[in-house]
Amino acid sequence: MSLHRADSLGGRAAVVGIGATEFSKDSGRSELRLAVEAVRAAIDDAGLSPADVDGMVTFTMDTNPEITVAQAAGIGELSFFSRVHYGGGAACATVQQAALAVAAGVAEVIVCYRAFNERSGRRFGSGVHQREPSAEGVALGWNLPFGLLTPASWVAMTAQRYLHTHGLTPEAFGQVAVTGRRHAARNPAAYFHGRPITLDDHASSRWIVEPLRLLDCCQETDGGQALVVTSVERARDLPRPPAVVVAAAQGAGRAQEQMTSYYRDDLTGLPEMGVVARQLWRTSGLGPGDIDVGILYDHFTPYVLMQLEEFGFCGRGEAAEFVAADALPLNTHGGQLGEAYLHGMNGIAEAVRQLRGTSVNQTAGAARALVTAGTGVPTSALILGADG
Repeated sequence: MSLHRADSLGGRAAVVGIGATEFSKDSGRSELRLAVEAVRAAIDDAGLSPADVDGMVTFTMDTNPEITVAQAAGIGELSFFSRVHYGGGAACATVQQAALAVAAGVAEVIVCYRAFNERSGRRFGSGVHQREPSAEGVALGWNLPFGLLTPASWVAMTAQRYLHTHGLTPEAFGQVAVTGRRHAARNPAAYFHGRPITLDDHASSRWIVEPLRLLDCCQETDGGQALVVTSVERARDLPRPPAVVVAAAQGAGRAQEQMTSYYRDDLTGLPEMGVVARQLWRTSGLGPGDIDVGILYDHFTPYVLMQLEEFGFCGRGEAAEFVAADALPLNTHGGQLGEAYLHGMNGIAEAVRQLRGTSVNQTAGAARALVTAGTGVPTSALILGADG
């Protein structure tokens, strides 16, 4: 079917370049330098020059100002710049923003980037009690007195309810962890390259916040990742096969909070991702059976299971069996559990590699990839497709 529909963004823009730094626990350099290295690598990968870039998109959490990155990377005039809120939930929305700008004609070549020293510098896993005051932090203050100080503690509440409702044990989460690490073990860029794990390893790893064990939680990473977006027409003149934006969506659910949406009627799903899923399927005309590879945001294993269920790949409570059966190639780069925690941007890059046919864990004939951003917060997702 055609990638372009009158009521959607599909078929108007494509990801044409990807670039990253190495993924480490101590980069030894500034976040600005990480950003510039990733941006220049992505531009080179696209077969373009810094002078071709006229737009930039990043996260509100990024410390690297667009104009500073542009100056340091040799980029000239900018006609578009944008930032997206809600941490990891912004990942796919950066590409959506870029695609919207390309479709509207306000910019021609846009770089999306994210860079941080998230291990050696500010560690998100340490929670909010050491962060600078903000409106977002004040909202979380309703939960802090009860000991809910870290992302793991926030997710554990929902994860516990999921297990109770579906009659499962914490071992159900192990399927996601093992799958991610199996792929990471074959990925030279992954921090856990050469280090797969077993279900027994998962079950014996120490508790972080019950029912989450150490191997249910993503790593913390220093590094940068950048992507280049341009029109499909221009993409066809560039050296690498384009990853066409078939559909893009953002979503926030009713009674949405940041990781602490405990006042909803049901705590066993991710309504914000349900909003996104309905948009993607409607605007693309596709369904779960049309997806060849899934790159699902895996900051915590339970949320991968819930995402599969929100998108309709399987029934409620059935996702662990779905993952165990390898019913869908999942996080073939190793995910944030195995490759790197780059707020999901490295997942978009893996989807591009799958469509180019260059992934180290290549899915034969991959023509459509689903990529999701952070869950538990207002979020976003993409369907990327091969051209033609």
